[in-house]
Amino acid sequence: MKISLEQAEKIIAAAKKKSIALDTKMNISVVDAGANLLAFARMDGAWLGSADISLKKAKTARFFDMNTGTIGELSQPGGSLYNIEHSNGGLITFPGGVPIKNGNGEIIGAIGVSGSTVENDHAVAEAGATAL
Repeated sequence: MKISLEQAEKIIAAAKKKSIALDTKMNISVVDAGANLLAFARMDGAWLGSADISLKKAKTARFFDMNTGTIGELSQPGGSLYNIEHSNGGLITFPGGVPIKNGNGEIIGAIGVSGSTVENDHAVAEAGATAL
């Protein structure tokens, strides 16, 4: 259940490729199974404020082993996870964070992407997460 730097770099390369295809500029964070930053890329011209958001999306996806968009749906008023974004030093509960699985389906880390619409963020994160 370990993600290597080589794998993280492959994930970032796939995410960057998808970002270019969507004509966006992204911040891309990859965390390991312990939610520790393993690799990061900030594309030229990507928003500075999105660097922190991409890391928080990756950590959120790993802390709860689900897409951040799913957590967002569950954290709406009246939802079972209402106000969860205030835990763990601040979570991001909108799309763009996706768990990364190995060939056996075990979660070995997560990717977080920020810099465009949540739809684009999620598409770029998915492209990275499925690169292995």
